[in-house]
Amino acid sequence: MSYNESLDGATRGNDRPTDRSRALYEQASRYIPGATQLVSRRPHIFAPGVAPTFFQHAKGPRLWDVDGQEYIDYGMSVSACILGYADSRVNAAVRAQIDDGVQSSLNHPLEIELAQRLCETIACAEMVRFAKGGGEACTVAVRIARGVTGRDKVLFCGYHGWHDWYLAANLNDEGSLAQHLLPGIEPLGVPRSLAGTVFPFPYGDVAALERLLARHAGEVACVIMEPMRSELPPPGYLQQVRQLTRRHDVVLIFDEVTTGFRHAVGGVQQLTGVVPDMAVFAKSLGNGYAMAAIVGVRAVMQPAAQMFISSTNWSELVGIRAALATLEEIRRRDVPGLLHEFGTQLAEGFERAAAELGIDARFVGHPATPRIEFRTPGDGRPSPELAALYFQEMARRGILINASPRHSAAHGASELETTHEASREALRVVRDALRAGDVERRLVVKATTPVFRRLVH
Repeated sequence: MSYNESLDGATRGNDRPTDRSRALYEQASRYIPGATQLVSRRPHIFAPGVAPTFFQHAKGPRLWDVDGQEYIDYGMSVSACILGYADSRVNAAVRAQIDDGVQSSLNHPLEIELAQRLCETIACAEMVRFAKGGGEACTVAVRIARGVTGRDKVLFCGYHGWHDWYLAANLNDEGSLAQHLLPGIEPLGVPRSLAGTVFPFPYGDVAALERLLARHAGEVACVIMEPMRSELPPPGYLQQVRQLTRRHDVVLIFDEVTTGFRHAVGGVQQLTGVVPDMAVFAKSLGNGYAMAAIVGVRAVMQPAAQMFISSTNWSELVGIRAALATLEEIRRRDVPGLLHEFGTQLAEGFERAAAELGIDARFVGHPATPRIEFRTPGDGRPSPELAALYFQEMARRGILINASPRHSAAHGASELETTHEASREALRVVRDALRAGDVERRLVVKATTPVFRRLVH
């Protein structure tokens, strides 16, 4: 939605100024296709027309936009900044490395140090390759699986980036990615020859995965999946997936780009006790610095030495140094414990206020990766309009939050108190709108569908 679209003048006066953000968005649209490098930074992520789109600086759990307004942020750069923005210990480590140089014609011992640290931390990790982002790391993992098995086909569940191997699912059926990425994605630019090489399966449905493995017996290189997103896996589900992939001699890859280090220091595989053949980590690995890792058992990873998988910047030392410092801080501060505690208190305060005001709304899922749900009175159906009104009113009160809030280790008592106060006020607006029957009129912009309709909850 363009910032030039008209807004309701009666409600616009209650909003914080976003004039500079609006001007920059229009300027970006002239020079950058889509105006941003990341879909998850487009205006509709929080409250379009009310929340800003451009920031000036960020520290801890807060950011300041280009119009000078301060916000408590529950996006944390799409969950990448697990320690909080501009963490002092990570930044200090990076600054020291910059002074020593970050690239040369030779390798650096820090590459070994980080690989060893990951192998000590993650159950399936016996060997490691580096990358810079989650999408390319998933692509590396799939390339390795195809190379080691000599097979082409891939079965997937969840969101795994923008690369050809993944978007090729919509060459078979334009709705294949609807429950995993975005509905209606056109695979423009993806070679038609990749049709029939990748197939989705629904999360939690063991029988559906078993049917796909049987239908393509002897042709499947790997199963790549998000082991969880918001909610814990159904009891026994991941164990059954592990058994199926072993039975069919298929490489099992856990995509922990988003979940990594939030639930346990060793990832979801530590939380559930299910160990895949490979796993992919990014986002939180560098606390905002670009860094990703593909880890796995030696039998799968070692053959990658004969595959052409190579990039100059994968061994660039800013990301490596940031990752080492971040992993140290995650362990030292017990970050998964902090995220669980804060998320629990955040949910309790929200649900208490909603219940007192007679609103059917709640936090669902794991406290480290929750979702917020609003339901229509009477029929109990999900209400994107009520949710949009709540997020809009939170933005007006200096809180950036959406249906999938992601807090950091830097969120503390002050942020919790301020958020609860703003939340109670925002929920009162929702209650009043329900009583008056004018929810739509109070919305500055129309409610939008989530950016990613992922099947994994």
